[in-house]
Amino acid sequence: MTESTDLGRRLLDHLLVEAVRDLGAHAAGVYVLPPGEEVLTLEVMTGVPAHFAEPWHRISLAYPVPVTDAIRSRDLVWVASHEELARRYPRAALVLPYHFALAGAPILHRERVVGALLLLWPGPRHDLVPAVRAGIASVCAFLGHVLAAAEETGQPLTPLPATRTPADPAAGDRRAPGDAAAGYAERLPEPGAGLDLDGRVTFITGAAAGLVGASERRLLGSPPWEALPWLNDPVYEDRYRAALISRRPTSFTARRPDGVLLCFQLFPDATGVSVRITPAPSTAGGDATGPPEAAPPQVAPTRVGALYHLMHLAGALSEAASADDVVRLVADTVLPAFGAQALAMLVAEGGRLRIVGYHGYQPRTMDLFDGTPLTSPTPGVRALTEGTAGFFSSREELERSFPARGDRHDGMAAWAFLPLIASGRPVGTCILAFRQPHPFAPEERAAMTSLAGLIAQALDRARLYDTDHALAQSLQTGLLPDTLPVVPGLEVAARYLPATHGMDIGGDFYDLIRLDDTTVAAVIGDVQGHNVAAAALMGQVRTAIHAHATAGAAPDEVLARTNRLLIDLDPGLFTSCLYARIDLAARSTCIATAGHLPPLLRHPGGDTSVVQVEPGVLLGIDPAAAYPTRTLPLPAGAVLALFTDGLIETPDHPLDARITRLAQDMGNSPLSLPALADTLTAPVRAAGDRTDDVALLLLRPTVGRGGPPGR
Repeated sequence: MTESTDLGRRLLDHLLVEAVRDLGAHAAGVYVLPPGEEVLTLEVMTGVPAHFAEPWHRISLAYPVPVTDAIRSRDLVWVASHEELARRYPRAALVLPYHFALAGAPILHRERVVGALLLLWPGPRHDLVPAVRAGIASVCAFLGHVLAAAEETGQPLTPLPATRTPADPAAGDRRAPGDAAAGYAERLPEPGAGLDLDGRVTFITGAAAGLVGASERRLLGSPPWEALPWLNDPVYEDRYRAALISRRPTSFTARRPDGVLLCFQLFPDATGVSVRITPAPSTAGGDATGPPEAAPPQVAPTRVGALYHLMHLAGALSEAASADDVVRLVADTVLPAFGAQALAMLVAEGGRLRIVGYHGYQPRTMDLFDGTPLTSPTPGVRALTEGTAGFFSSREELERSFPARGDRHDGMAAWAFLPLIASGRPVGTCILAFRQPHPFAPEERAAMTSLAGLIAQALDRARLYDTDHALAQSLQTGLLPDTLPVVPGLEVAARYLPATHGMDIGGDFYDLIRLDDTTVAAVIGDVQGHNVAAAALMGQVRTAIHAHATAGAAPDEVLARTNRLLIDLDPGLFTSCLYARIDLAARSTCIATAGHLPPLLRHPGGDTSVVQVEPGVLLGIDPAAAYPTRTLPLPAGAVLALFTDGLIETPDHPLDARITRLAQDMGNSPLSLPALADTLTAPVRAAGDRTDDVALLLLRPTVGRGGPPGR
C-alpha cells in the first residue's frame, strides 16, 4: 500500500467514524465503485464486526439492495424497519432477520457515482429528520472528494479481498482486562460476562464461569459458542448478531450437558455486549445468582437449523419452474422450519382468491375456501388487499378479528396469513397453519414476512411459465397433425415426444400428404431450437411443403421452393427436412433431403438398411441450393422409417453407430407397426430427461387394400 493510498484510507476511516457519532447511527460502511465496473466493494465497516459483512463484501449493481437502488436513483434510500425491508428487499431481509433501520446514499463526485454509504440505526425508526438527511448529504460529499482525490493522484482505493474495520483512537484497547471489566460494569453492574464486537469473551465473573461450567482462562479471548461445545449452535450466535445489529437487548435459553437450563440476557452498546447468565425459572433453586422474577419473559426457542431450511428454500425457489414446484418446495422446506403442519397457496384471479396448491389440508376443506371474493372480510383477503401479514396464535384470536369466518373451520389452531407481493404488485396469499396454538415470536414473524417476498417472486415467475407452457402446448397441438390421412394400401404409425427441458415445445415435425388416389408424400423435419419461435417456423415450413406438394412439384422442387421461402422470411433459424414421394401403384419412393438424417428401410424379409441419399444443404442457407433425389423400390410389406436426431442422440457414440444400432433394433422388432413405433421410442421414454424432441414416422405399403402382410 502506498503512502497516498494509506492516507486516503485513514481519511475515509475518520469520516466514517465521525459520521456514525454525529448522525446517531450505530454502524456504517462505505462501498467503492471503481471506474467502469458494475460491482460495489465494501471498503470499510464500523460498528459491527467486519465478518458480519462478508455476504455483502461485493454486490453487483443489478442486485436489489438499498445501496444499489440509491446508486440507480442517485438519491437517498430510507428503510425504516425490518418489516419494510422484508417487503422491499426480501432476499436481504431473509439473511438479516433483525430489527434495525437503514439508509443507503450515493457518493458522487462531479455527477459521477464513485461509491455508496450505508448507515444503520436501532429500529424501527420512522423519523429521518431533515438535519440527519442534510448530515448524510454532507458526509457523502466529503467521501466523494476523498475517493475522487485518491483516483486523481493515481492511487485509487482498489478493492481489498476483505472488508476493513477502522481503528477508533478514542476507544483505546478494549481488550485489556481492566478496561473490559470497567466497560462491563458501566453497562450492567451485575455478575455475568462481557463480549467484544467480535463476540470474544473479554470479562467473566467467577459465578458466571461456574454456571457455564468452564474456567475463566478457558473462556477469555474466545467466543462462547467456540469455548463451550453445548453452545455451538448457529441459533445462539444468531442471538448475539441480533443484539449487535439491532442494538436491542435480546435473550435465549440453552441447556447445559447436565440438563440445567440457563437464561442468557444480552445487552449491547457501541463497545460490545454485556451478558447476564442465570438459571432459567424452571430450574432455578437455591444457587440462583439473582431473583427468579428478574429473568426475562420466556419465548418459544428458535428452531435449530431453521436458518438452513430457509436458505435452502431461497436457492431452490430460483429453480422452480411451475406453481406446483413452488408449493412443493415451500411445503418441504418452510413447514418443517417453522413446525407448521399445513399450507395453502392462493392467487387473485377474476376478483376472487383461487387455490393453486396446498399441503396438509383435505381437498374438501380447500373447496370451502376456493373462490373467496376479494370483497370478503377474511384474513386471506385482508393480507392480499392491505399487504400486511396476519398472525393468529389461536382460534379464539382469529375469530375475535374475523367472526364471520367461524362457520368454516379448517381443523387448525393457529395461522400465519402472508401477503405475496412481487415488484409492488399483489400476487396472492400464503397460509401457514398449525394444529396446536402457536405464539409467533417477533423473529419468526420477520422471517415469515421475508420468505413471503421470495415465495411471491417465485410464484409470479412460475405462473408466467405455466401460462407460456400452456400456450406452447396449444401451439404445438395446433401445428402437428392430430391424425394422419387414411390411405388405402398404406399403413402408418407416428410418434412425437417433446423435450423435457425448456417449454416442452420444439421444431420437430412430420406429415403425411395425400396427393392422389395412389400417391402420398411423407415429410419429416427439424427446426433449430426448442421454443415458440422454432414451433412457429415449423408451422410455416410444414404449410409451405404441403402447398408445393399438392401443387404437383417434384420432391427436389418442393424442398428448393421451401428453401427460397425461408430465406425470404429470414427467421434466423435453419431447418433440416426429408421429403419422400411414395407411389403405391408403382411400389416405389422418390426421396430428397435437406441435411436430414437418412431414412431406414426394413425389407419384407426382415433385413434393414440405411437408405443413402445425397443430402442437400439445410433449408434457409443457400438460395441456389439443389436437392438431389433417389428413387428406390418400396414393395408391399417393406417399412420405411423417417426420424429426427432426438431418437438416436447419445453423447458417447458416433452418429453412424447410432443409426446402425437403430436399424438393428428395427429389424429385430415386432411386425405390428404401432408396436414397432413403441419399441423404437422406448429407450428415449425410459431415459426421462430429453434435451431434444423426438419424431418418428413409419410407413408400410400393404398387399392390395388389406392389412399388413405376413413376413
